[in-house]
Amino acid sequence: MSGTTRSSSASTLVGELELEFNPQGTLAERIRAGGAGIYGFFTKTGAGTVVADGKEQRVVNGETFVLETGLVADVSLVKAWKADTEGNLIYRKTARNFNPNMATAGRITVAEVEELVEPGSLAP
Repeated sequence: MSGTTRSSSASTLVGELELEFNPQGTLAERIRAGGAGIYGFFTKTGAGTVVADGKEQRVVNGETFVLETGLVADVSLVKAWKADTEGNLIYRKTARNFNPNMATAGRITVAEVEELVEPGSLAP
């Protein structure tokens, strides 16, 4: 391209960002529910706080419950200790906290593993 100059300008992202607050236990249960195909569940956690704003609420036996919906991700990124080539994963230590549920809640799951083995090599 002799004789032509090209300038690159920084592009800006225009749009909205939606932010939702969840207590950690509720977040974990929403991920688990999404992976299990459960639409939602009612919980007392967050009732009467900003967490409940705009959400369906029900009063049962005089107590308020908030509807929380299951979360499903387009892509889940997880870390596992060992896996076989069929996609079975074994988690160790703190990787057992959220990774197993995140793996089930993703439409596509990408796993980083330390050791990859052949099918049948993992203990049942």
